Order: sequence, then structure tokens, then C-alpha cells
Amino acid sequence: MDIAAPAFRPATPDDVPALVALIESAYRGDSSRAGWTTEADILEGQRTDPRGVLEVIEKPDSRLVAVETDGELVACCQLEHRGEHAYFGMFAVRPELQGAGLGKMIIAEAERFARDEWGVAEMHMTVISVREDLIAWYERRGYARTGRMSPFPYGDERFGLPTRDDLQFELLTKKLP
Repeated sequence: MDIAAPAFRPATPDDVPALVALIESAYRGDSSRAGWTTEADILEGQRTDPRGVLEVIEKPDSRLVAVETDGELVACCQLEHRGEHAYFGMFAVRPELQGAGLGKMIIAEAERFARDEWGVAEMHMTVISVREDLIAWYERRGYARTGRMSPFPYGDERFGLPTRDDLQFELLTKKLP
């Protein structure tokens, strides 16, 4: 599938409903199975909620990037300036567009922005450690596994309902060129 050149802009509070719908569709439920980034086999319930998305939009030193093609929201990602590095998260691409190269364009733009606008030399992200296919995709983009783990927020339904008891987040890092 051909993807029109994406346009990147800071998300606004008006975007919250569409962003929540996009993120949910990319990670949870049957709609997420149209793409390859689904978490539906390991987590049920919600991935995020309007309050969580709005907090990212309004947080100082943070930016939620809305990605559009032909004026339509197709993806998003979070960037947060954390001193010497930037954090990359809340990355979602519409399931039917996954695998067409859009994700590669978005992560490249996020890295460019973090390096050029914030002057950071490294990008960090956390990924659920059992998501081997997703981690491998990030490794092909130059990210390295650190082995540094942090706990999954079991019991906090805002982040979903785990279907297994071995979930944790692994820190991945990349030196920015």
C-alpha cells in the first residue's frame, strides 16, 4: 500500500478522542489484529484513556505528535525531553497501514526532532519484554536492548488487564547520529 508523505504536527486537546481511538485500535481488541503490533494476546482492556493522552499533550518538555496523510490522522508518537536523552513512546500506526514503511518514517522524524530541536544524543523507550517481534523491529532501527527492566503496572486497569503474569518493560536505547 502506498502511503502519502506524512505531515507531523503537535497534537492539541481537540485531538484527544481521535488519538485514543487510534492508539486503542493499534494495540487492543480485534481491530488491532489487522496490524502486527497488537498486544491483544497479552493484554485486554484499554491501552490508554483520554486523561492519559491529555496529560502527555499538556506535560512540559513533552510533545504528542499527530501524524496525518491527506489530512487524516494515521499515527502518533510521544516525545519527552529528559535532560540528556529523549523518551519515545505512545507510538501507534493505524493497523491497516502497518508494514508499509510509515513507522520507519515516523521514528526517523522523531529522532531528527529530538536531536535537532532538543540537542539530545540518545533516544530511550520501554517495550514489554515479551514483545520479541516488536523489539526486533526496533533493533533493526538501531535500538539496543539494555536488560534493564521495570515492572508492569499490574492492578492499574488504566494500562490494561494482563493475561499473563510475566510482563515487564525493557529499556531500549539508541545513540542518535
